Amino acid sequence: MSTWIKSQFLAFDTQVDGAISFFLQHYGKTRFMVAMSKKAQYLGLERLFLKGPKAFVYFFLFYLVRDTILYIVIPIGFAAWVD
Repeated sequence: MSTWIKSQFLAFDTQVDGAISFFLQHYGKTRFMVAMSKKAQYLGLERLFLKGPKAFVYFFLFYLVRDTILYIVIPIGFAAWVD
């Protein structure tokens, strides 16, 4: 049964170009977020902003939403569910 589920998941994952496994492997980061993180590391935040302010804002908004869900919404929901 579990091998069937795994094969169905992998088949669907290949249809979406491995986006699901990438998302899970990188802890909820999109390819854009990973690329921007690398750029932020070697350019620095100020030069990254000057290079593309719109992409810089999207980058931080994506992280803000992701971190809010991971570190605030899920723990509060779990605590409410357990209590």
